[in-house]
Amino acid sequence: MALTGRAALLAALGSLPVGIWDPGWSGILAVNAPLAVACACDYALAAPVRNLVLTRSGDTSVRLGESADVTLTVANPSRRPLRARLRDAWPPSSWQQGTETAASRHRLTVPPGERRRVTTRLRPTRRGDRQADRVTIRSYGPLGLFARQGTHKVPWTVRVLPPFTSRKHLPSKLARLRELDGRTSVLMRGEGTEFDSLREYVPGDDTRSIDWRATARQSAVAVRTWRPERDRHILLVLDTGRTSAGRVGDAPRLDASMDAALLLAALASRAGDRVDLLAYDRRVRALVQGRSAGDVLPSLVDAMATLEPELVETDARGLTATALRTAPRRSLIVLLTSLDAAPVEEGLLPVLPQLTERHTVLVASVADPLVARMAGARGNVDAVYEAAAAAQAQTERHHTAEQLRRHGVTVVDATPDDLAPTLADAYLALKTAGKL
Repeated sequence: MALTGRAALLAALGSLPVGIWDPGWSGILAVNAPLAVACACDYALAAPVRNLVLTRSGDTSVRLGESADVTLTVANPSRRPLRARLRDAWPPSSWQQGTETAASRHRLTVPPGERRRVTTRLRPTRRGDRQADRVTIRSYGPLGLFARQGTHKVPWTVRVLPPFTSRKHLPSKLARLRELDGRTSVLMRGEGTEFDSLREYVPGDDTRSIDWRATARQSAVAVRTWRPERDRHILLVLDTGRTSAGRVGDAPRLDASMDAALLLAALASRAGDRVDLLAYDRRVRALVQGRSAGDVLPSLVDAMATLEPELVETDARGLTATALRTAPRRSLIVLLTSLDAAPVEEGLLPVLPQLTERHTVLVASVADPLVARMAGARGNVDAVYEAAAAAQAQTERHHTAEQLRRHGVTVVDATPDDLAPTLADAYLALKTAGKL
């Protein structure tokens, strides 16, 4: 059976004597002129790469752990069909390890004067902005022997947002908030509460809430109900200094702090409070102010997306001064930082009175669950030494927290999985007690 087309050319190429083959054009012409002509024709019939018109569309943002689709449209204005392999290059962190090759390489055929689309699915492994690199296209002739290759710059940016995994706790926290907000009969009275309505006395009510004038005008004993005040100001302060870079599990402490801040912001905005954000180490890394309740959460997520820990010691005096300028009136300042002894005792404690004099201060810190497991380990000499070191670390951490409490600071110290709901509970407790 006679061979035709590409098969015949490959057979002829394979039959050339060993030793006289030159991979250059001169070698081909010297050995087999018909083969050289066929290769030249194949090259000439390949669609030109430089004339292609490439445009992008698709997702511009995605939560960490989810997928984003970016579509590349390839228009072929030439008179020759485009038979191509295409590589859409992005930074390595745009995909999970081992999936980049399959996700970024495409085959496509574009008839003359038409356009086709290919979609690259990204699944980023880190927060921040992922910017498209270059698109490399290899255009083949009809025989597939030779190809033209070129690159195009087609800019596109996908912003990878924090995952906000703690949003699963939001419904239960909102249910508690509705109780505090007067939508059920569980209403508390405190320094920061305001009068809501009157209702009939039931056993167990605080006798200080009895309204004697209203009782005199009716046959039943009337008591006042109270609701937490709204429109309080909350300033979330993220410490982005050296200690925030420490990894707990698979992520830096900063990521757990951001997740907790997002849950608190979502809860507080639903409660009618105003929420601002300050990220600081030695200078302001992010500042979000004056957003409406519906816009505050998207603004915080967008601002946090590009935040990374800075390997510098946090300037506690600068942080305090910036926080006081950002919150000139009485506010709840939530400082998400470390409870390591040295940074707190040398940096935060000397300037803490400036904050507590005017504001209610809550310090939240990420605890390492590995330390608790080490403290309970036994069985061999190494485990005992690890347990002793972990117990000492826990003692120092508890001592630091106690020093902060003596200054009137509320302290939340919890593991990454528990920090967000625990911080939300602390906020609700302060709201219930009327301390905002």
